[in-house]
Amino acid sequence: MTARRNFKHQVRARAAKTGESYTSALRHFRPTPSGDVMSEARTPKSVRLAVAQTPVREDPQDVAALRESGREVRALMCEASAQGARVVHFPEGAICFPGKHVMSVDGPVAVGPADWDRCRWPVLQSELAAIAQLARELRLWTVIASVHRLTGPNRPHNSLYVISDRGAVVTRYDERLLSKTKVSYMYSPGVSPVTFEVDGVRFGCLLGMEIHYPELFAEYEKLDVDCVLFSTSGTPGNTAAQAQGHATVNSYWVSLAVPAQHSAKAPSGIVAPNGDWLARCPTDDSPSVAVVNLDDTSEAAADAVTYGRPWRREARAGVYTEHQVIDPRSEDRTAAF
Repeated sequence: MTARRNFKHQVRARAAKTGESYTSALRHFRPTPSGDVMSEARTPKSVRLAVAQTPVREDPQDVAALRESGREVRALMCEASAQGARVVHFPEGAICFPGKHVMSVDGPVAVGPADWDRCRWPVLQSELAAIAQLARELRLWTVIASVHRLTGPNRPHNSLYVISDRGAVVTRYDERLLSKTKVSYMYSPGVSPVTFEVDGVRFGCLLGMEIHYPELFAEYEKLDVDCVLFSTSGTPGNTAAQAQGHATVNSYWVSLAVPAQHSAKAPSGIVAPNGDWLARCPTDDSPSVAVVNLDDTSEAAADAVTYGRPWRREARAGVYTEHQVIDPRSEDRTAAF
């Protein structure tokens, strides 16, 4: 803690002397393992990220609704691009989140196996193709949720497509830890984490109910991601607080993308590695984006990234076992005060 305070003191001292901002002054320093500071600039990581909230519709048979969702997504892509974003991140169901009662062969009252022949696949695919084309035109990386069709009779995946700034799908994340209804009647689960990089910043993807599984967020920390993109369509509940917790304990950014209709409780937003919200969308149910710079030299990130993350990695790796002692009073769990 002393080394950390000394480091921040030296950065602030330089900022006061030169008139630079804290972030600019920080670029001139690199902490050593001993806590000393070397006046040597390191290569910072920085990328501009937009998180979106859109209305989520539940009927994949409704062609007009699918088209409207596609138009809303593309309008927000243009808005994100106009604000200088390099990456835009959308919620689960941005085009459509097929409802369990809408899709059930036993519906609309009972819930049973989904009839995926009800989905207007050509329309859905044409909207995704138009989104990819716009991503190419805007030079904008786009992370968009959709249903990924498999070979029949297999159920589809619930997925996040990662579309590059060249308009190509470079990878896809498939939700792994599904709800009971999803895995019983709707989708085939995915099998692995997914990462991708933009301008040197590494992203990981999670989806659906996976906010409730800290082991998935810890897995991405081990994969050295800088930001986790989490998309959901469900009622938020304590989702926002969980996003802050995952960001804090793993010392990375978390982007939370939720439906516009849930914005009054938990709007879409981006959490810094120290747990602070950097930006959030409006709470008025409107389709919108919030745009921020993910800059690991910023005051909201530098401390957590420089100290918190390495410290936790050492503790988890068992480095501290060398400091364990052999002492009868340590071994006796019933020892008196």
